Amino acid sequence: MARDEDLKRKWEDVQQKLSSQFGEGEMLELDAIIYLIGVQELGQLHRRFKKDQKVDLMHIAICRLLEPYGYYEFDYVDEDGWPHYKMLEQLPSLKAGEQSIMMKEAIVQYFVEKEYIS
Repeated sequence: MARDEDLKRKWEDVQQKLSSQFGEGEMLELDAIIYLIGVQELGQLHRRFKKDQKVDLMHIAICRLLEPYGYYEFDYVDEDGWPHYKMLEQLPSLKAGEQSIMMKEAIVQYFVEKEYIS
């Protein structure tokens, strides 16, 4: 149970910090945080993205977040600066709640590695 409480506390830390920085008064949800990670990984912070590019950014984030779990591996950066990943292992079938927990764990780990939270 302590692990669950630690994850919950760290997730709330990430959510609070990012929301105060980027949320314009709103609490950022999981999808918005995944999007921000995609923008961070792309490294093109001050540009506007089209709808299909936003989906691509979320894909980049998910690949990057699940890379330490062995599901994806970084492959290359294309001529436009977009990172590409290759799938190493099929993602397991998870219920929505389990997916959410897995992504929150991965996001917390990402921000611990980036020293955004401790």
